[in-house]
Amino acid sequence: MNFTEPEERTQLRKAVAELGKKYGGEYYMKQARAGAKTDELWHEAGRLGYLGVNLPEEYGGGGAGIADLAAVLEELAAAGCPLLLMVVSPAICGTVISRFGTEDQKKTWLPGIADGSKRMVFAITEPDAGSNSHRITTTAKRDGDGWILSGRKVFISGVDEADAVLIVGRTEDAKTGKLKPALFILPTDAPGFEYTKIPMDIVAPENQFSLFLDDVHLPAEALVGEEDAAIAQLFAGLNPERIMGASFSLGITRYALDKAVGYANQRQVWGVPIGSHQGLAHPLAEIKVELELAKLMTQKAATLYDSGDDFGAGESANMAKYAAAEAAIHAVDQAVQTHGGNGLATEYGLGTLLTSVRLGRIAPVSREMVLNFVGQHSLGLPKSY
Repeated sequence: MNFTEPEERTQLRKAVAELGKKYGGEYYMKQARAGAKTDELWHEAGRLGYLGVNLPEEYGGGGAGIADLAAVLEELAAAGCPLLLMVVSPAICGTVISRFGTEDQKKTWLPGIADGSKRMVFAITEPDAGSNSHRITTTAKRDGDGWILSGRKVFISGVDEADAVLIVGRTEDAKTGKLKPALFILPTDAPGFEYTKIPMDIVAPENQFSLFLDDVHLPAEALVGEEDAAIAQLFAGLNPERIMGASFSLGITRYALDKAVGYANQRQVWGVPIGSHQGLAHPLAEIKVELELAKLMTQKAATLYDSGDDFGAGESANMAKYAAAEAAIHAVDQAVQTHGGNGLATEYGLGTLLTSVRLGRIAPVSREMVLNFVGQHSLGLPKSY
């Protein structure tokens, strides 16, 4: 067991941190407040090979694993630039297509996902299903050699930036009591496909959408992998989603903690830095402990996943996502408290994070469902839902 990251990843972190510093939190928030995107950062990260580090080399990727992609997202988030679409485009969609896609699907999508010129988002959540994926009603029925998709999705990130959506549906003959998912690549310009923006109180460059599929015709080659083996394909994408979600939170935790520590060292009241008082020092030290523990679990989950242990990675990925989300919430809250009134001033870049980090308790899976998983699968307790 080795708790030291490989030299290649250490160097990757340094390089990505420099890129993140070039843009920084001010750029990110300026774009978000203006309703603009972070395309400059996205495309530069793609040109430098950072977006595709986990994808196969023969399709333009770096040939590494999810651990390296997670490190990229963490470093960008720690610099104040958390790129949410990294969670879905290279991590979920890129992974699923890499592992289960046809040769044509790989050639069509992976090079663009790797260099940032194409983006694919992921759609599983439905208005009447929520955390219960077994109630998915988006249906795919055969139409000659092709498919017709009908249904709805909700809270799907970044559809306005995407070339395609990886849709999770069910085949027409699938019984509703047991999840039998089928995964399809749906171009965002397909006739019958519409999406509407959901107004959110989160200030971020990425928007959330409701999707409407009204008899969308897709060719046979839109199906990803095997129709009858899609449950394994689905979870091959959900573990990276949780690992990346944890890394997203870890980076924000570092960003908020760095700001709090910097302020606590330079702000003086009664002639001494406020960080000299235990009332502020101890909460910040606690966050550092939470950060390091969550980071270790995230690295464990990524290592297990990259080694091919999907089941073992599932337990660790859920725990990592839970721990990192809690650390981020504590970090931002304490950073605001450390700054006092300045914590809610725009120039300090912390106030908007209060709502942003709260999302980590809800998505990509709620903390309650994580605890259900741990109770049932890790502790052997009776199923509670």
